[in-house]
Amino acid sequence: MPTQPSKELETFPNPEPGRDYQIQMTCPEFTCLCPRTGQPDFATLTLTYVPDRFCVELKSLKLYLWSFRNEGHFHEAVTNRILDDLVKATQPRSMKIVADFYVRGGIHTVITASYRAHEKG
Repeated sequence: MPTQPSKELETFPNPEPGRDYQIQMTCPEFTCLCPRTGQPDFATLTLTYVPDRFCVELKSLKLYLWSFRNEGHFHEAVTNRILDDLVKATQPRSMKIVADFYVRGGIHTVITASYRAHEKG
């Protein structure tokens, strides 16, 4: 296999750091495992952020999200973990992630987690 999943998120310099602009990415193939049953959970992740000095590199984001495929995570925990990791890597002005998990056991779950630079330190 030419590439492997990775927890490393790469960044590149924001080409317009003097301007507030929004980047939105939709990742419709996110998968992790239910920590109770071991069965797969599927979600569409929508990531929206206003970069400061750095933007996330898309291939590294793809490999990062792939790294959760065989790990057990509660929906709430994995959504917040992804947000925390992306904030740490990019140090954005603001960021929001919406994790829209497919129906499981008759329940549809949507988790939204947000970050604003002035909220943390």
